[in-house]
Amino acid sequence: MIRRRSFVQAGLAAPALAGFSGLVHAQQLDQPRFYFGFPAGSAGDILTRRVAERVGGTAYARNAAVVENKPGAGGRIALDTLKAAPPDGSQLTMTPFACTAIYPHVYTKLGYDPNRDFVAVSMSAVIHHGLAVGPQVPASVTDVKGFLAWAKANPEKANYGSPGAGSTPHFLGALLGLANNVELKHVPYRGSVPGVTDVVGGQIAAMVTPSGDFMANHKAGKLRLIATTGKARNPFSPDVPTFAEQGFGDLTVEEWYGFFAPARTPSAVVNAASQAIQQALADKSTIDALGIFAMIARSSTPDELARQQRAEFERWGPIVKRVGFTAES
Repeated sequence: MIRRRSFVQAGLAAPALAGFSGLVHAQQLDQPRFYFGFPAGSAGDILTRRVAERVGGTAYARNAAVVENKPGAGGRIALDTLKAAPPDGSQLTMTPFACTAIYPHVYTKLGYDPNRDFVAVSMSAVIHHGLAVGPQVPASVTDVKGFLAWAKANPEKANYGSPGAGSTPHFLGALLGLANNVELKHVPYRGSVPGVTDVVGGQIAAMVTPSGDFMANHKAGKLRLIATTGKARNPFSPDVPTFAEQGFGDLTVEEWYGFFAPARTPSAVVNAASQAIQQALADKSTIDALGIFAMIARSSTPDELARQQRAEFERWGPIVKRVGFTAES
């Protein structure tokens, strides 16, 4: 059972979160495991690790969580792994919303049902995606309209990378080309890092991915971040205009990441994990660390995340149908 001292410390650290019912009935875990479905070094990986470091010493866990990367298949492997995990809170997956809200519309044989196989725990951060071009695109191209004009004039070079087929960035690039009658060839990668490397090296023209994964190379002048997807300019790249500012308002997307547990995990355990994650995300060092990768820390209750997941699921169904992409495409 939970030690009284741990419970009291958790309550004092976050009195606004004290409304979780049944928390005292959760069994404190020794060392949970967090899965992330993309390579180490990406913004989402850093987020997962920062939270993992800070859940130890809470009512949820005695020790910091172990992070295990499960890259490939656009993040699906991490959720396939979670589906097979015991429903005791010892294993969670941290994932972008694409894996639970978009993939069900894309994959006719998806290995999991996000509404049946998982339970929401807590949101963890919000990101803006970005469009960046590299040295393959002339230096005179500094905005979205310029990129589209260049792509139309150079169809053999008109391509863009994304961190995975069926990911949010994949659909953003597809929508950009579709809405403007420009054929943009999609190049899927196993996460952001290898794609950004190819943009910088001139192997591909452009990439759409979380803007934080461009930040170091953008500041170093190795690529040009020409648009971001937020409702307002990203606070970490205020020099870069949004798609909406440039006349492409249908590409306004603020993607969240969230933690999920296996279905049938007891509510007391889910609530304990959620509270520990919320406390970790309220830590100033976590907030500052995420800022380096242009990520905005944002936690939630399990119910709040579940509602967000349903809303995104409903939004993206028509978009996927418009693009016409399925796993068999």
